[in-house]
Amino acid sequence: MRAAYMYGAGDVRVIDVPDPAVKHPTDAVVRVIRSCICGSDLHPYHNKPATGEGTSMGHEFLGIVQDTGPEVGTVKPGDLVIAPFAWSDGTCDFCREGLQTSCRHGGFWNAGDVGGGQAEAVRVPLADGTLVPVPGIDENSPLLPSLLTLSDVYGTGHHAAVKGRVTPRTTVTVIGDGAVGLMAVLSAKRLGAEQIILMGRHTDRTDLGREFGATDVVAARGAEGIAEVRDLTGGDGTHVVLEAVGHMPAYEQALGVVRAGGTISRVGVPQYEQAPVGFSTLFGPNITLTGGPAPARAYISTLLPDILDGTVNPGKVFDQQISLDQTPAGYQAMDNRSALKVLIRP
Repeated sequence: MRAAYMYGAGDVRVIDVPDPAVKHPTDAVVRVIRSCICGSDLHPYHNKPATGEGTSMGHEFLGIVQDTGPEVGTVKPGDLVIAPFAWSDGTCDFCREGLQTSCRHGGFWNAGDVGGGQAEAVRVPLADGTLVPVPGIDENSPLLPSLLTLSDVYGTGHHAAVKGRVTPRTTVTVIGDGAVGLMAVLSAKRLGAEQIILMGRHTDRTDLGREFGATDVVAARGAEGIAEVRDLTGGDGTHVVLEAVGHMPAYEQALGVVRAGGTISRVGVPQYEQAPVGFSTLFGPNITLTGGPAPARAYISTLLPDILDGTVNPGKVFDQQISLDQTPAGYQAMDNRSALKVLIRP
């Protein structure tokens, strides 16, 4: 089969690899019908050391079950399924607590002998705990892009809002106008926030943010951007800041716009190990710092109904569709900001 591999910074290739097969009785093999490129894929695209063997890529996909091991009972061949970005058993204590990203027996795509979603097919370990079937949807449904967001990006935006404790009584700032930031806007709106300030400077993206529920857009960064948010909030800042970038300037911006007693919820993968957490930044003003990798599997049942009935259309974040063989060009498009989020149709 064909699959995308990264061999180093800026070096993505689509190559022939062996077809996946059931190895364990709890496995399923899924034929991928939609996958995509994630903003977090751009981190290794910028800095991955060159390797001779390459690394499989992709952690968001929808597919059709092709085969299952004898112990798989919740999905069967022919089912259309959503695959969250982490695989999990669904039965350990962490899974029962809704934290599948810390599953005691699970893991992540593209690690060990488990491949990635930017491919024609994937072996899915622990299929019963991982895959979510969507009855009544076929592989030509116009809902597929929105369903694909449940594998990561919509669940991640929702996670930011949930960890930030967004309610109708909270004001919200979202930092970042990438796909996760836009999903954070949508999620904050879904949870009832009446003032949602989106900090972003790409008009095509912030326009979509307004459609998803942003009440204000601040294009400026740094001290100027912080001042604008403060002006919009009577000088106080917002109760909640959803940080969807992961770089230090975004964290510093979050510190600048959060209200005393407020919460900063980070879901942008941090590209730093040290950050201000002392008296003047978090301790003195009673700021809560939270966030982390989204347990997307835990949120699918909550978010799926609104997609199926047309209440929301998170699939609008996909502004470019490509074939699997065009995946290297898709990475370039997202890296140079000519695409917001690229959908792959193997």
